Order: sequence, then structure tokens, then C-alpha cells
Amino acid sequence: MDIVILQHMPHEGPGRIADWALARGHAITMHDLHHGAALPNPGDFDLLVVLGGAMGVHDAAEYPWLIDERALIKAALAQGRRVLGICLGAQQIAHALGAKVEANAQREVGFWPIYQTARTLPLPEELNVLHWHGDTFELPAHATLLASSAACRHQAFLAAEGLALGLQCHLEATPEMVEAFCRDDAGYLIPPPGQGRWMQGAARMQAEREAYAPMHAALFALLDAFTLHARES
Repeated sequence: MDIVILQHMPHEGPGRIADWALARGHAITMHDLHHGAALPNPGDFDLLVVLGGAMGVHDAAEYPWLIDERALIKAALAQGRRVLGICLGAQQIAHALGAKVEANAQREVGFWPIYQTARTLPLPEELNVLHWHGDTFELPAHATLLASSAACRHQAFLAAEGLALGLQCHLEATPEMVEAFCRDDAGYLIPPPGQGRWMQGAARMQAEREAYAPMHAALFALLDAFTLHARES
């Protein structure tokens, strides 16, 4: 399977998604948009992975490629290609499919549990995962909500007749990525007024070790199930 990964920030890479792809024998092509890389064509991939970033879906004045990226997502889904979105990527999928994206009631940063809401794809009933976001999205039409958290109801969804998977949280994160997040996006760790309840500090996140193994096992199982039809095609 040919996988194209769109990266928006130098410190926010594919993490364990790349390890999963290599372990399954899939080919990866990176498009580093932060270095000015062009967007691919829908025929270039079987799976499009849209990563996270500090920008929001409504920041097209500063990041005009956001609009083109959403057009690519829509074109890929129309051609039967699978699309996986992480954090900003999930919000881009939701917005491309006509759903509203807006600020969440609380900024959610740190290791907090998500809870399974549907068994359409394999996720544990409860799983401690990394969060790093302040926005959220409504579900696209006919989407299935897969997981929620106490701070943000829409954590994972399946849409576009099973072709689109959005993950607000970061199952792909590694300790090295958390170090980079805390270093390169340190300003995000300062809570806005009244929004510190669901925010952990850098030291707490950097000390976390127990969450990674079950988080990555869940990621691999989720991606295996999501891409099963694509591998058989």
C-alpha cells in the first residue's frame, strides 16, 4: 500500500504511524508542507495521512494551503482513497465534510483517558492517550463516534462510508515527540484564563512511560482494521 503523509510542523511527525507502515511493508512518501512541499494528487496514494499542527482550520489567511489540503481530502475520498487525520488532520477532515470546527470548552493537554463509544473499529473501552489541542469539531454527516474524553466529546470518528478516520488525540506520540512538543510549542502549556483543569505541565508529560505501550498497540490494531479493505483491493 502506498501511503502519503502530510506534515505541517517540524516537531509534529508521524511517530509510530511510520513504524506501523514499515512493519506492514507499506511505502511512505512524506510531504513536508512546512518546507513548502507541494500537495500530492489523489492517484499518488492508497492512504493519505494528515498530521497535526499549531495552526487551525480557519487560519487560511496565514496558511493558504489549508484550503487546498481540504480539497485534496474531498477529492481523495471521492475517488475511494482512505484518509487518516490526526488532531488538525481530523479537524481538516471534519471541515472538508461540512462539519463545524470551533474552540473546545477547555484546552486539553496531557495524558488523559478516552472512552470507547462504538465498536466499529477496535479501541479499548478505556485508553490513556496524549492530547494537545484547544479546538474540536462537530461530527460529519452519517459519521460514527468511536471515542470520547471527559474534556472533549469528539475524540475519534469514522466517516465517508468508512473511508475517513479522524483522531483528535495522539496515539502515534512517542516520548521523543512529547519532548519536542514541550520544547517547540512551550507557549501552549500556559493555560488560558479558566482553562487549566485538563492541562498537564511539561514535567508530568515527560515523566509518563506507562501509557505508550497500550497506546501504540491500540494504534496498530486500529490502523490494521481501518486499512484492511485497502490492502485487499
